[in-house]
Amino acid sequence: MLTGVLLAVPAAQSRDQAIYRIDHVADGDTVDLRNGQKVRLVQIDTPEVYFGTECYGPQASALTKRLLPPGTAVRLSVEPATDRVDDYGRLLRYVVRARDNLDVNVYLVRVGAAAPYFYDGRRGMFAALLDRLARRARTKHLGLWGACPHTRYAPDRGVATGSR
Repeated sequence: MLTGVLLAVPAAQSRDQAIYRIDHVADGDTVDLRNGQKVRLVQIDTPEVYFGTECYGPQASALTKRLLPPGTAVRLSVEPATDRVDDYGRLLRYVVRARDNLDVNVYLVRVGAAAPYFYDGRRGMFAALLDRLARRARTKHLGLWGACPHTRYAPDRGVATGSR
């Protein structure tokens, strides 16, 4: 449920502030754009829904779908501390909703639908914020932290909530 104030943070600085349109959400942390590019939301991880559904995976995906329905205008921002593209050819980006500057990556962590994920230990520009928001969500048992109580907080390994 989307309650309370949405968290808008200053968009990461990027030379490319073009507007893109969401084609569809693949899962909680991956979206496809209308131009055919795939985007992996950088510095976060949501529970899996493919190849074995994890606890809270469907809920995280549903939330991302509500935040970014098809046609939503977004800006993409690069995280300088990480690669620009992952091993699967997906762009690694912060996804910022154009209409209200909502940083979707940060919001998902804030509400407990995602956890920080600092791949190879590379902590980006929002690492401290993501860590603080995740610890708060965990303390308040929000999202996956309440639904999947045995989930460990391990930002250098991603989130693993276990099977449903």
